[in-house]
Amino acid sequence: MKVTLAKYAGFCFGVSRSLKLVENALKDGVRIRTLGPIIHNRSVVERLERMGACPGLNVGDVLPGETAVICSHGAPESVYLELRSRGIPFIDATCPDVRRIHDIVRECSKEGRIIIIIGEREHTEVKAIAGHTRECMVFENDSELEKWIRSEVFERDLPFAAVCQTTLNVDTWQKCDKILKKECTNCKIFDTICNATLNRQREAARIASASDAVVVVGDSQSSNTRRLFEICSAHCPIAFHIEKADELDKLNNIKSLAVTAGASTPPWIIKEVMSRMSEEKITMETESFAELLEASLKTLNTGDKVTGVVTGMSPTEIHVDLGTKHAGYIPVSEISDDPNVKPEDFFKIDQEVECYVMRVNDVEGTAMLSKKRLDSVKGWEEVEQACEDKTTVEGFVVEENKGGIVVSVKGVRVFVPASQTGIPKEGLLSQLMKKKVKLKITEVNRARRRVVGSIRIVANEERRAASEKVWADIQEGMKYRGVVKSLTSYGAFIDIGGVDGMIHVSELSWKRLHHPSEVLKIGEEIDVYVISLDREKKKISLGHRLAEENPWSKFMAGYNIGDVVSAKVVKLMPFGAFAEIIDGVDGLIHISQIADHRIAKPGDVLSEGQTVDVKITNVDNEKQKVWLSIRELLENNPSTFPEAGEDSGESLPSDGVVAVSEGSGVEIKTESLAKEVELPVSSPEAGVDEGTEAKE
Repeated sequence: MKVTLAKYAGFCFGVSRSLKLVENALKDGVRIRTLGPIIHNRSVVERLERMGACPGLNVGDVLPGETAVICSHGAPESVYLELRSRGIPFIDATCPDVRRIHDIVRECSKEGRIIIIIGEREHTEVKAIAGHTRECMVFENDSELEKWIRSEVFERDLPFAAVCQTTLNVDTWQKCDKILKKECTNCKIFDTICNATLNRQREAARIASASDAVVVVGDSQSSNTRRLFEICSAHCPIAFHIEKADELDKLNNIKSLAVTAGASTPPWIIKEVMSRMSEEKITMETESFAELLEASLKTLNTGDKVTGVVTGMSPTEIHVDLGTKHAGYIPVSEISDDPNVKPEDFFKIDQEVECYVMRVNDVEGTAMLSKKRLDSVKGWEEVEQACEDKTTVEGFVVEENKGGIVVSVKGVRVFVPASQTGIPKEGLLSQLMKKKVKLKITEVNRARRRVVGSIRIVANEERRAASEKVWADIQEGMKYRGVVKSLTSYGAFIDIGGVDGMIHVSELSWKRLHHPSEVLKIGEEIDVYVISLDREKKKISLGHRLAEENPWSKFMAGYNIGDVVSAKVVKLMPFGAFAEIIDGVDGLIHISQIADHRIAKPGDVLSEGQTVDVKITNVDNEKQKVWLSIRELLENNPSTFPEAGEDSGESLPSDGVVAVSEGSGVEIKTESLAKEVELPVSSPEAGVDEGTEAKE
């Protein structure tokens, strides 16, 4: 009979760490009181009691002079608070993977999320997790979760966060994960099955499928052992769950046998089982358990290059099984310098990955790994090749200094001088921070670990290529989305994709502008169209204002000669005043049309900013000029004139000529005399000449 021993069998790191903490404390003479069984294995608990550890259930059982031990499954936050408030020393033997779940649910509770826990309600680990939340619900399987979602109390838009017991069946978690993603619109989901459990379950399924029978060794109270038995039973017709070697019956007519063990099963029990099989002359087709155990406990050192298998992913880190006593993880920041990187873009479950060991924490049993640090070693070769071939490479700006910026290319730090960034002298280099850029490598000195690059060279090459394309396609009337590059007193220069065109200030707006900065700012994107171009001189004239926004067209569509409108006085001149009818259209009120009597200057009656009622007396559509009159409105209202003869006792003759005696001091104010002495008169012709001169 062939026997296959699972690669992942017996104590996981979390269990080993917990026992080691207690055993070391006992050896140092510390009086220990465990708060519940340190792990779910009676043989181990009895062994610790023989060494001097006293069992207990809660903080109240701890006697003066004793040190409390929090078991590997963790404890609610209330236990920690009580221990501290009573000044009781304690050893926290909580598994690092379980402690990580506590951190997750505490943080999500602070965000106001309702915690969903998938696991056994009465399990110590699940109760401990619940004790670190403000509001939570526990579901043992996907059926319970589905039933709750279909109930009337479920509200899909509430903020949730989901975690699972570290020893949960992988298939159960995957079903729950699918339901949550489909039904909950605002739920953060964390796959918290520990790496050891995941590997153990997959290995058990594999060897059980390839064997005639399978033996699962572990305590009946152990949750992860029960899960293994369920999985093995589903993949093999003959499955045994035993706690000790003496429970193993005769195995007759079995040609191949698989053996696995739960995470809380001590190595001496597994050895006993294997010895029992040896007595029956069973040959082993795998390494001895001692060799496997020794391999699983190999140490790691900072700077080591290691190879592992991806076992899980979260938004912040990737879990890697290194086949050691340490739980490996790669923080997202150590995947790439890209701040927008997503783990799923780089890794897949069961993928083999090479990493660099950044830090080893023997207390927590973790090893922080880095992919980008290892990539940088390979990156040097690629950077040197890029320099030799003068090819373009991509990287992320990770640092700014006085002389320029630092770009990470394949994990290699490349210095880009300020003059080669493409940012003008007055610009800020900080605007490039954390951005992806293209550059050429101009210098590599591996001995000094110095690499120099240029973003500007690539930008110029791209601009030349874009310029050629623009000049090949451009035609009058074509529209572009451009970027304002610079402003002058006479207009603005716009980049339309590798080529700069100029918009004259008169083409920027239908309003009168003193400077382009009134409507534009550097870096702004605007829509432009081509008015004219000169291919030989490489000049392009652009327009921005649109014909449909022409205020003259709006005026002609809404106003007619004879209309009375309210207008705002915007300019006073010696010969009259300009008044704004609508935004962008002014009309001239000639001095003779301001009042019903002669005035010396417009300012005697009007002031800039004043709003007056005027009558449109004439419109020149070709020259886009308008004439207005206040006087005609006054003449149409006789009450505004003095009664005939009120001042002189006489009325004016019909011909407009008044006879006066010599020396009387009375001025002659008639239209006929005004013409003879060439005084300004109220006529369209006079208004056009003077108005045109004033405006232009």
